[in-house]
Amino acid sequence: MSPKVKLEDILEGMELQSEESTTLCNLKTGEIVNVLNEFLWKAEGEVDFGGLPDWQQEQMKLAYDILEHEENYTELPTDFDIHEYSMIEDFCYTVKDPKAQEILLKAIHGKGAFRRFKENAFNLELEQDWYSYRDACYKQIAIEFCERNNMEYVE
Repeated sequence: MSPKVKLEDILEGMELQSEESTTLCNLKTGEIVNVLNEFLWKAEGEVDFGGLPDWQQEQMKLAYDILEHEENYTELPTDFDIHEYSMIEDFCYTVKDPKAQEILLKAIHGKGAFRRFKENAFNLELEQDWYSYRDACYKQIAIEFCERNNMEYVE
């Protein structure tokens, strides 16, 4: 039987993703873990970590566990999987007011598109609508992640 995982934990884990760390789900326990990449690299070699501070020892133990039991872990969706630009574009097409929609669609082209989009969404008083839309998209990505990995989830 697969573990139950909280969608909220997956969503928080997705937010933790960065170039410096990796966030994974333990498929056996449903626990979401975050490990700094430098510890994964160190764990690939034989490193004595007895003299490290407690938090670094925990990171090393986790890194070793991930490498030794790779089949028990899967990485959470990253920015490469999420495509926030597509979310923004799709959101623009949900805006009912044709003038507001046109302003937003023009804003998302070229350099600085994200900043212009957010400024225009704020000025058009659509900022909360955008955040609600984005949150729903992220939730759907988390649900699809669970389904792909045969994991039960709770809201």
